Amino acid sequence: MNRIWEKLAVVFFLALLPSCKKRGETVKSDLGEAGYQLTTEDWFRASRENDVSALKKFISGKFAVDSRNAEGDSALHAAAAAGAQGAADFLLNRGLAVDLRGAEERTPLMAAVMGDQSEMVRWLLRQGADPGLKDKDGFKPLMLAVREGRPAAVGELAAYSREDLDPALLLAALVGRADVIDSLTNFGASVYARMEDGRSPLMIAAENGHADAVKLLIDIGASRFTTDPDGRTAAEMATASGHPEIAALIFRDPLPAELALESPIEIAKSMDAFVDAVAVGADAGNASVSPATLPPRAASKPIEGETLSGPVASRQAQRKSSAASPALAEPLPMPPLVMRHYREKEVPVSVKSVSGVTATLRVAGAAPREVSVRAGDTVPGSNLVIVRVQRRMEHSKVNLGRAAEISVVEVRDRSTGSTREWISGVASKAHDPVALVEDAATGKRYLASPGQRFKGADGAEYLISDVRPNQMVIQETASGAVQTIPLRGPRG
Repeated sequence: MNRIWEKLAVVFFLALLPSCKKRGETVKSDLGEAGYQLTTEDWFRASRENDVSALKKFISGKFAVDSRNAEGDSALHAAAAAGAQGAADFLLNRGLAVDLRGAEERTPLMAAVMGDQSEMVRWLLRQGADPGLKDKDGFKPLMLAVREGRPAAVGELAAYSREDLDPALLLAALVGRADVIDSLTNFGASVYARMEDGRSPLMIAAENGHADAVKLLIDIGASRFTTDPDGRTAAEMATASGHPEIAALIFRDPLPAELALESPIEIAKSMDAFVDAVAVGADAGNASVSPATLPPRAASKPIEGETLSGPVASRQAQRKSSAASPALAEPLPMPPLVMRHYREKEVPVSVKSVSGVTATLRVAGAAPREVSVRAGDTVPGSNLVIVRVQRRMEHSKVNLGRAAEISVVEVRDRSTGSTREWISGVASKAHDPVALVEDAATGKRYLASPGQRFKGADGAEYLISDVRPNQMVIQETASGAVQTIPLRGPRG
């Protein structure tokens, strides 16, 4: 009986051979008419050219969908690099993983970045591509976009890579990509970011001779007078690295505005105008784009009498509605605030010492100079009047919390009435660090600074315990619970 079944199986197999052979010949013929051969090389070509019809013919000819080229890439990598969305969709539906590793351990998302295909980057992210994976050299997609100078791809990836924005900005300064710096700062990268050795983006761009990056960083608020732990400015680094033309861009005598103590109202107007310039595409060193609209939530309101919590005029009429970015999809902390902008302003004057009733100040500029002042004197080139000169004991982090004697100079701006204390060994500031925050429900903006208290819609009282370049820390006074609100940037 078994022999009978064996004979029948052989007969059946032989009967199928002509049919299979005919089908294979048909596939080859169809591919030939379309300009392809049943080869790996043409499989990749069809993927790059977005020829889904040809890909279907390959599959009907039993071609392996996971075939690789000599470099180790799949057809999905080829489609991604070419921006062939239809082919990529077909390959994903045929079982290729969206984060399939290829040459250099790169994913299709990385291939799209390298191919400068920003729309494909957006599409792959929507298909679930992981922006946190690294290639064999340790580069994430965002860092690849920065290194290769792909500002459009940076714009797509920024909302998914908040924790990498400052490192990405430092890399952009290193490679001198002004267009990428523009894109990153619009999404919340901070010009106040620092390398582990204390260098700022401006310092890095300056010492590497990147004039366009230096100009842009200064335009968007980077301080020309900031120093590293060794006391070097960006201009001094440029000079030491053999870039006197860059130093000339940075080093100049301070303008009167740079020696001013702005009032809270002036600070709020300036920050508000900066954010709006991005939203409406005005020339403020930023790209033209509308900020994302956040889900409506209960509004928060400032406590009456707080001098720094008055609302900045709403700009809802000027802002266009767009879909919220995936990075904002998680529940927002309470209260429902969005940090849009951060600002700190160093004054190009430092306190060197105090002896009796006389203080010695160092004024930065093309030719730094030291001046001696007493109470009632004016800081040269400014509207700043010396109110008080003194030495006092104060606890310092530098001295591990122990009390140390410091030199203090109090100044007042005759134009605005604002006053500040400048202390030896500490950078002189024109104001406390401030953030421009936006009510997620109404779009109204508020100026926030450390120590400010306000109430949420539910009546709970909050304290702004800290304002940093990339986040704001808020504490609920009743429970002590702390919430961190990250900087989203004008576009974020």
